Amino acid sequence: MKHKPASDTIRAQQAAALAQLPFDDTRDFDDADRGFIAALEPGFVQNDAGEVVWDNDSYAFLEGEAPVTVHPSLWRQSQLVAKQGLYEVVEGVYQLRGLDLSNMTIVEGDTGIIVIDPLISTETAAAALALYRAHRGARKVVAVIHTHSHVDHFGGVFGVTSQAEVDAGTVQIIAPEGFVEHAVAENVYAGTAMARRAGYMYGAALERGPQGAVGAGLGQTTSTGVIGMIVPTLEITTTGETHTVDGVEIEFQMAPGTEAPSEMHFYFPRYRALCMAENATHNLHNLLTLRGAVVRDPHVWSQYLTEAITRYADRTDAVFASHHWPTWGRANIVEFLSVQRDLYAYLHDQTLRLVNRGYTAAEAAENFEMPPALEQAWHTRGYYGSVSHNVKAIVQRYLGWFDGNPARLWPHPPAALAARYVDAIGGIDRVVELAQAAFDSGDFRWAATLLDHAVFVDEHHEAARALYADTLEQLAYGSENGTWRNFFLSGATELRVGNFGTPTKTTAPSMLAQLSPEQLLDAIAIKIDGPKAWDLDLAFAIVLTDLDRRFRVTLRNGVLIYLEDGAGAVELTLRLTKGRLLALLGGDSTSAGVESDGDASVLERLLGVIDPGDESFDIVTP
Repeated sequence: MKHKPASDTIRAQQAAALAQLPFDDTRDFDDADRGFIAALEPGFVQNDAGEVVWDNDSYAFLEGEAPVTVHPSLWRQSQLVAKQGLYEVVEGVYQLRGLDLSNMTIVEGDTGIIVIDPLISTETAAAALALYRAHRGARKVVAVIHTHSHVDHFGGVFGVTSQAEVDAGTVQIIAPEGFVEHAVAENVYAGTAMARRAGYMYGAALERGPQGAVGAGLGQTTSTGVIGMIVPTLEITTTGETHTVDGVEIEFQMAPGTEAPSEMHFYFPRYRALCMAENATHNLHNLLTLRGAVVRDPHVWSQYLTEAITRYADRTDAVFASHHWPTWGRANIVEFLSVQRDLYAYLHDQTLRLVNRGYTAAEAAENFEMPPALEQAWHTRGYYGSVSHNVKAIVQRYLGWFDGNPARLWPHPPAALAARYVDAIGGIDRVVELAQAAFDSGDFRWAATLLDHAVFVDEHHEAARALYADTLEQLAYGSENGTWRNFFLSGATELRVGNFGTPTKTTAPSMLAQLSPEQLLDAIAIKIDGPKAWDLDLAFAIVLTDLDRRFRVTLRNGVLIYLEDGAGAVELTLRLTKGRLLALLGGDSTSAGVESDGDASVLERLLGVIDPGDESFDIVTP
């Protein structure tokens, strides 16, 4: 795909950023290199079929000064995040970085090792463990700790252990309370939409280079290998809860409702090392991730950081997290955690101050000012979360989508609104003409708004598509935020070469297998095509033979309702295992393992109104 050069507007913006930000502060580079032992060479990972599922070498271009097509601050962050290999945090604690979106940390015990956050994919986790063992010895895995319920912190578990080892009791799986429920719900209920949008967010389909993907701020991108899950054998429920694993004492701090609904920090007294999960990283995090999620609470986030400082700072020599590089030394640790704490508290409090003065979400985001101390700290920069979309998220959390203006209560949907705007402006060619003038003047935000309307009126209008792609590309070049850059470039890519679908899918079989019966039935209810099911009135029973549980299920008025051991007549009874029910819903209606009694057409009618979703739904076109 042919890229365009940076405009004069973007060149001027990059020059201004170079002058305004403290690029002479290189301490992060020293910390990111500290403790380096060895890199994976070559720096890519393949699956059993020989397909590359992770390629850190593709970021080798991240050298020297920033090109004008990349915000210099994002270029700096990408250089840091792309560093790859095995690192010593303190003697006995090691990190594998640059081998996936997240880090994998290994803590050495008396006889084996504790693995923290085994990356996204089986293949990358296995490669990381092999690199560790090549330099620290073939130590056995005795436990796996998941800091929280996002897939980049548990998906690679089968690369470091097996279900058989867990079942045999030789490996513990430790996670915070609610881990399975939240991990499964997030990736299944709205999983199709989230995964499609994540393709934009992480730039998974983008070519890599100074005019393409340079990273996502938190990490470079997502691996594309096999995702798995093993149910925890130990759930942590209480702050102060202490467990000893292979001779290593671990003290836990609960932090639910922060970066993930199920999350925890923990401290290792033997190593005077504190793991902050994903709540204190070297950037501003998301309060509402652009792929979509429940809005996070910056108020409790800041409170848990205060609690961590109070409980652990005086006895900690190193702080590490699930992304980025560690921080060493008590004074540095207190400063780092305190500034991170102030960041989320300030966002929360000042957004609500503006809201209470009558600002809408867009107005609050546009007028929000960070204090100089936070503006100049590299680890508060908006490489992953941005001040703009985090402020809007806080408004959404408290007030919802409606800004109070009645004219905005019932607007037309995008395509209908676009048609009216384009007609009012004077037709699509006039819209493109105005957009070209905006583009030429450097007002890319206005050009994008105009062209969004144009393409929603006629998605095949060549001039509109071409200029829209050029506009999004310029917005990408100017973005300090890695995920904004990826969104803009992904939109430009689909306008130029077509829909790339969903590169990374999170609904792995081992994850679906962890759905509780209730979650599985909820997932079916979400997939019912309501209008197609309006005239159906079905009552049937599902008996899960492996769990010895029976549910009476009804489908009426397009709504699927279930009740365990529910009374009432049924037209059909299905007896099968939960796994066979998953296969049935996946389209396998002929394999053995299903016993039925009653009217077989009930199942046919049910399956006939299930909508599986669309993994390639359009985003920048109607």
